[in-house]
Amino acid sequence: MMHNISSGRRDNTVLLTAASHSQLECRLVGYYRRLSLPAVIRCVRLTRAMAMDAPRCLSIDDINPQVRIMEYAVRGPLVIRASEIEKELEQGVKKPFTEVIKANIGDCHAMGQQPLTFMRQVLALVSYPKLLDDKSFPDDAKQRAREILKGCRGGSVGSYTDSTGIEIIRKHAANYIEKRDGGVPSDWQNIVLSAGASDGIKNLLKMLNCDMHGKKPGVMVPIPQYPLYSATLAEFNMYQIGYFLNEQKKWGLDLSELQRSIDEAKKVSHPRVIVVINPGNPTGQVLSRDNIEEIIRFSHKNNLFIFADEVYQDNIYAEGSKFYSFKKVMVEMGEPYNKMELASFMSCSKGYMGECGLRGGYVEVINMCPKVKAMYLKAISAMLCPTVLGQAALDIVVNPPQSGEPSYDLFMKEKMGVLESLKTRAKMVADAFNSFEGFSCNPVQGAMYAFPQIKLPQKAIEAAKAVNQQPDVFYAFQLLENTGICIVPGSGFGQQSGTFHFRTTILPQPEVLKVMLEKFRVFHESFIKKYA
Repeated sequence: MMHNISSGRRDNTVLLTAASHSQLECRLVGYYRRLSLPAVIRCVRLTRAMAMDAPRCLSIDDINPQVRIMEYAVRGPLVIRASEIEKELEQGVKKPFTEVIKANIGDCHAMGQQPLTFMRQVLALVSYPKLLDDKSFPDDAKQRAREILKGCRGGSVGSYTDSTGIEIIRKHAANYIEKRDGGVPSDWQNIVLSAGASDGIKNLLKMLNCDMHGKKPGVMVPIPQYPLYSATLAEFNMYQIGYFLNEQKKWGLDLSELQRSIDEAKKVSHPRVIVVINPGNPTGQVLSRDNIEEIIRFSHKNNLFIFADEVYQDNIYAEGSKFYSFKKVMVEMGEPYNKMELASFMSCSKGYMGECGLRGGYVEVINMCPKVKAMYLKAISAMLCPTVLGQAALDIVVNPPQSGEPSYDLFMKEKMGVLESLKTRAKMVADAFNSFEGFSCNPVQGAMYAFPQIKLPQKAIEAAKAVNQQPDVFYAFQLLENTGICIVPGSGFGQQSGTFHFRTTILPQPEVLKVMLEKFRVFHESFIKKYA
């Protein structure tokens, strides 16, 4: 393309290439020296405009449309704004608070939980094997590290492992499951290690992403639900079938609601999967054995593959609540239920470990067709392997110190200390919210979250509408800007029409949590007064 640039003395013709504007300006510097200042300015503006107008290979209009529509509320606009506020505070901007409390996500260590000593000792040893000669490390930590390194090619966690994970860790996971389930057998070859439970969930969902009879595959998910599921289903262009949990029954599950949701969904999709999160996220409920049996019978009747998201299985707080794995119940129900397809997911990110950033997890897949399993293993092999340090962290979860070993007493003290503190905080949060005007909060029976309902004044609903926000989003933004507390609006998880909720973690350490709840109370009273 040719453009004429007038210098006032003569016409100078300059060839503009498709290079970036900075390269163009360097290339034209010889011409600039011979031009008048106005001509130089026009030339610079022209080259920059051409660079901006150059056609791009990828624009917002021609990206994968499923990526455009997917949303992940836990890291949505509120969290982005919270990070901006943190930077503003660092720059000295005056706020009515001095810190941001990110109660939006289950990131234990970020909220002050200390890593387990034994976990970090083993990770240090496998990362730097010369420490195996250091007498300050206990023998059982060294034994675990040597066993892990023996399973690594070249004796290094920097090498690739099998795509399904290190064999000895898979065997330890099978032993852990068998012990957890009171002797129900577990085959280590049904265990696949993953980069956190999320990775395992997405890898398996891909296998079910196939249109049938001209309809999209349908996946039943609880509402409220963990946004990983809605985001992944949007990304994969699968159909989300929401079934509502019963808030009046402590977020329990009604069989009639399952039937309603699948009957409606069959008109537009082919239901293939049911997702159950137990203990619940964001609702904190723990399913009874009877409830689990009902879900299994329903799944068998409707030929559904069960996804049991059981990453919070160690987080049980309420009196009378107990964790039952779907696998244990299904097997003990006998035929035909013990022949059903089931995937159970576990992670080292939750529980008492809280090692979110290490990305360690597993899935146990049972009763899968051998031909399908071969395709599943082929698909995950394309991802090479899950992070090896994550696998090592998971090994500590499924193969912890045993009674009589040097690290056992300290390990149990730290483990129970975390769980007892979480139990205390679970009650603290529910009690506090139930004392607020217009709030109602079910007991936090398990997991790491509370999901209270809030009744908002009509004026607040109208104010939200005026700024084009959902009322619960409006409330959450006002809370953030006035207190520095970051929560997630209930609309990001799904909720019954006409109701408003939010999710908050119970993870801030006790003293910080007390401060947070008091700030919350003062803000809420002010908010209600303003919009009454």
